[in-house]
Amino acid sequence: MKNRLKVLRAERNWSQADLADRLDVSRQSVNAIETGKYDPSLPLAFKIARVFGLPIEQIFTDDEAQAEAAE
Repeated sequence: MKNRLKVLRAERNWSQADLADRLDVSRQSVNAIETGKYDPSLPLAFKIARVFGLPIEQIFTDDEAQAEAAE
């Protein structure tokens, strides 16, 4: 799953630690989500969406859906 977390965080001048504090997770968790090494749980994805004030679909995209759309 791809995401725009790093871009959204940078637009707000937040460090990974800043975002981690807002989400009540570790900085390492934020890094793992940003780099695609970890997909957040659904409750965490909703929390991320609330922090940024965006629908989940504007933050996370499904790799398979993108591949099908490109065909």
